[in-house]
Amino acid sequence: MVKVAALFVLGLILICLGGDRLVDAAVAIAKRLKIPEIVVGATIVSLGTTLPEILVSTMAALEGNADISAGNAFGSIICNTALIAGLTQLLAPSKKVLRSSITWRAAMFFAIAMGLIGVGLFTSRFGRVTGLVLLVCFCVYAVANVKFPGGEEEEKKDEKQGPLWIQLLTLAVCAVLLYFGANLLVDNGIILAEKMGVPERVIAVTFIALGTSLPELVTSLVSIIKGYGNVGLGNIVGANILNLVLVMGIPAAITGINLNPSTIRIDAVLGIVVMAVLTVPLMIKQRSYRVQGAALLAIYVGYVALSFAKGAA
Repeated sequence: MVKVAALFVLGLILICLGGDRLVDAAVAIAKRLKIPEIVVGATIVSLGTTLPEILVSTMAALEGNADISAGNAFGSIICNTALIAGLTQLLAPSKKVLRSSITWRAAMFFAIAMGLIGVGLFTSRFGRVTGLVLLVCFCVYAVANVKFPGGEEEEKKDEKQGPLWIQLLTLAVCAVLLYFGANLLVDNGIILAEKMGVPERVIAVTFIALGTSLPELVTSLVSIIKGYGNVGLGNIVGANILNLVLVMGIPAAITGINLNPSTIRIDAVLGIVVMAVLTVPLMIKQRSYRVQGAALLAIYVGYVALSFAKGAA
């Protein structure tokens, strides 16, 4: 029990340390390359923090369990947006976010998500062709981030930054720390919860659901603390797109994914709803409001409560 608790604490230390330094490295890269912080958040940072979901879904496909990938991907989107973005926007609403930085990314998310819902409703699975299309969408997303970065006008400070290769290496190391820290925290947290008599359903909708989203949570909170809230916002939007095109795209391309009806009718639809709550005000008013954060958190609480009630039934 002492060993489990020690590993749990070690995991917490790793994700806090990794998240702290990852944000610093991302901001340093943004300043050196003279690109908006939100763009770095939506690309490099989101790729790093989405690694747990990508690796889990890929390994599941290779082991013949690709069917869990869609539920994990849409569940992560809901957690990222309703819980993490909801919390960060409640604490520190985003300001001075130009439409060019969010509109095309949000539009791409909605287009892909609605396309997947259509495919899921008609075929009840995401086949290899769908997976390949999603991987092509990832390539389009990567190129579009270079060609059409968009972004807010940011105040550039004359700060001395280390060599670019050191910042990139720091970013990679921090992503690894986040991954292993999240695994230690989740695995040992589940053991502790079971020993304390916490029901399996509660564990499923808390530790497991939050586990692969811990990097996004820590990165977003650290971004707010350090005054770089748009890194966290870009991280959430980018991570949600990557959940669609990579977390589901890779296993679908490998083996195909059979779908649970509730994944499409409930989780996918709710994923679109919470993204709309987050991004529509940003596109219209170029800022967010605390009421959005409160609404997103209320949606997440309702979602967890419904999942718990359904699981207990």
